[in-house]
Parts: sequence; C-alpha cells; structure tokens
Amino acid sequence: MGLFKKILKPNFKSEKEPEQVQSKFMPEPKPPTDEFFMKNFKENGGKFLYCENKEEVLSVFGNILDENAWEKSCCFDENLKSFFSQYNLEYTTNGDAPVFLSTCEYLVANIGGVLFSSNQIKEKKLYELPSSFIILAKTSQLIDTIGEGLRGIKSKQEKIPTNITTIKNFDEEGGSHFLNYGSTSKNLYLLLLEDL
Repeated sequence: MGLFKKILKPNFKSEKEPEQVQSKFMPEPKPPTDEFFMKNFKENGGKFLYCENKEEVLSVFGNILDENAWEKSCCFDENLKSFFSQYNLEYTTNGDAPVFLSTCEYLVANIGGVLFSSNQIKEKKLYELPSSFIILAKTSQLIDTIGEGLRGIKSKQEKIPTNITTIKNFDEEGGSHFLNYGSTSKNLYLLLLEDL
C-alpha cells in the first residue's frame, strides 16, 4: 500500500523521513523570479493580468479598453496594431492619446519594473508618452536584475538600442515616496502571456 501512495501522491512523506529545519543563520530562500516580480510589481502599483493564450490576451485587452473608454492609442509597433486590429483603435505616434500600447525588453523582478529601449519607445522621453500604458510581455522576458536585462539586450541585437529606461513607479497619485522623486509615474496594465 505504501508504494501506491508514493505513486499516486508524489508529495507523500514517510513518517521515517525527518522534517528539514532551516538554520537561522542560513539566508532566506530566494523566491522564484515570477513570484518575486509579481509581488514587487503589485507593491509598485502596477496592474498585473496573466493570460494563458492569445485569445485571453485579446479578451482582457478589450475589457481594459471598455473599462477606460479608450478609443485612441499611441503605438509604434506595427505587429501590435495588427494583433489588436479587431478593436478598431485609432493609432497615433505622438503623446496626445490617452494610452500607450507597447511591448517591452524585459520585466525586472528585483525592482518590479519594466525595461524599455528605443525599440519600444523610439526616442521619446517617458513624460512625452501618455500617462497610461498597456504592455504586452511574455513569461520568457522575466529576469532578476537590470544588469541581466542589459546583458540580454546587448547579446540579442547587433546594434545596441538607445534610450534604455525602466518604469518602476505605477502609483496613480504620482509616487509620493521620496525614493521615487524625479521618476515618471505611469498607470500601467501588464498583459503577461505564458510562452514557456
């Protein structure tokens, strides 16, 4: 009977196995990158929406547009425009739209932020873009640190993009915390698509 319990319940522990106790002198175990990012991202005020497939992304995107009554978007990415073509959004390349639609380079777990480059925002400064962002990213873009993201950008492209920046403050009140002084705050929706 013990063999069947082990096969049917792989997490079954025998009474003979001692419980592992972690020493108080050992460092705390590091959480998985995705959990660490989600926790920090939400603490920064971001809106996190996990999607298992493209149909779910389209559905969630439509709900966001309806909730905010957005009919116009700033977008530089032709692939995103065709992906969301069923919504008949009016697209512009200047900051006069209520929302910015984009992808990103990476999602940085230790700061709960989003790493952008000129591939997404061209040569615009963050304050020149709309105050609300909808970002489509994939789970494979999750990384631990900004340094890891910079190495990733450098390794995957022949020409290193310019205008590399991060957003880590999504507080709609404008980030009253003194560590956020001088940073641009954005109302950000993150559509995270599972691709692993």
